[in-house]
Amino acid sequence: MIQRLALTSCLLLVSTPLVAAPKPPASPLPASLRQEAARLRDEAVKGTRAYDWVSSLTTEVGPRPAGSRGEKAAVEWGLRTLRELGFANVRSEPVTVPHWERGRADGEIVSPYRQSVVLAALGGSVGTSDEGLEAEVAAFDSLAALQQAPEGSLLGKIAFIDGKMPRARDGSGYGATVVQRGSGAIEAAKRGAIAVLIRSVGTDSNRLAHTGGMRYDDAVRKIPAAALSNPDADLLEAQLASGKPVTFRLRLAARLLPDEPSANVIAELPGRERPDEIVLLGCHLDSWDLGTGANDDGAGCAIVIETGRRLLSLPQRPARTVRIVLFANEEFGLSGAKAYAEAHKEELSRNVLTAEADLGSGRVYRLSSAVAPQSLPWIEALVDLLRPLGVERGENDGGGGADLGPMRKLLVPAVSLSHDATAYFDFHHTANDTLDKVDRAGLDQSVAAYVSMVFVVAEGGMTFAPGPPPPPERRR
Repeated sequence: MIQRLALTSCLLLVSTPLVAAPKPPASPLPASLRQEAARLRDEAVKGTRAYDWVSSLTTEVGPRPAGSRGEKAAVEWGLRTLRELGFANVRSEPVTVPHWERGRADGEIVSPYRQSVVLAALGGSVGTSDEGLEAEVAAFDSLAALQQAPEGSLLGKIAFIDGKMPRARDGSGYGATVVQRGSGAIEAAKRGAIAVLIRSVGTDSNRLAHTGGMRYDDAVRKIPAAALSNPDADLLEAQLASGKPVTFRLRLAARLLPDEPSANVIAELPGRERPDEIVLLGCHLDSWDLGTGANDDGAGCAIVIETGRRLLSLPQRPARTVRIVLFANEEFGLSGAKAYAEAHKEELSRNVLTAEADLGSGRVYRLSSAVAPQSLPWIEALVDLLRPLGVERGENDGGGGADLGPMRKLLVPAVSLSHDATAYFDFHHTANDTLDKVDRAGLDQSVAAYVSMVFVVAEGGMTFAPGPPPPPERRR
């Protein structure tokens, strides 16, 4: 309750900027500022070192799930890399993170036609007994359909949620489908199910399962939860279509261990004239454990590190401070984001603009914002700067990124640079999220977008009033 009151007080304190954002002039960007930003943009398109950073992270560290040795190694990697590149004020800030271990996962269709399947425990799932469990399957084509089932109708059964994620450039199918991963176990347990299976939340046809975080409700019995690879979901769907009862055997060795210490990694380019004004650029350092987290979010970390490195190489530092934050544990609860917002709540009103890179290595094609209407001319100026990269104007409803959510609730202005996600959800949260899936040219184009945008905001006189708070967070 004390923390809640403190947060409410903070919200009241920062919900209105101390100084109202001035109305932008007719020509928001002076010619000299625009020319230098265009130079940075065009040089980055020719080639950057972003691929070097994601290669280093995935090769030297690899998977980085919260609480693991890999995550601790990633923190050391971040501190070492940022110090070697010459950033100032490189430090770690403590974060407590959950520690969940996947263990072995086995699944099999027992009848009417015996078939082994490929599946993965969902992040946070409880395990089964050592012997596993076996039960008849009850299928639903969506979470909404499951929610229509009466209480008690699934007693002793395994619920199967078969929602299919459509492919889209903006990844919009993910938000509509991921709810079955997040809430499926709760809704199935309410109706008496002993376990839940979901079709993987992904757009591929590889025989690899997509993991990702799920939730429990303390008031509802916790049941095991797993995702089937899309081909195996098709197989189960076909057996159900036979009209014969389908029985499934599931065994998960997943377990939740005591919380572990971790850290956000922070580095800065102190502003030469207005060091108290902050342009924040973030990514998340953790990953799921099946692959090496190359695109989620090694690519994002590479983009922000390379953006900072290029600004470090300028003859003089930008006028405002540029802060880079490599957030801890985005995947399994936003621990780092919440800890950062709490630790820095007194200075959040000094954040001029925030952005996060967390949608892989595809080319940036759209800029969305979360600012007050009077600040939109500044946004139009940024879009105009990025148009040669193929960037279009998005809506004024951008969240900036999952790790910015806790800050956005306290009304910090943000922009979202949307990456082309057409192929991203083919390997998202799978064993296929590896270095060979990283788009080198896409990384360079992304750095071009970020570095030119961050430069003009940090060097120029842009001031952004925050827009309304974001909608409730959705587990990624």
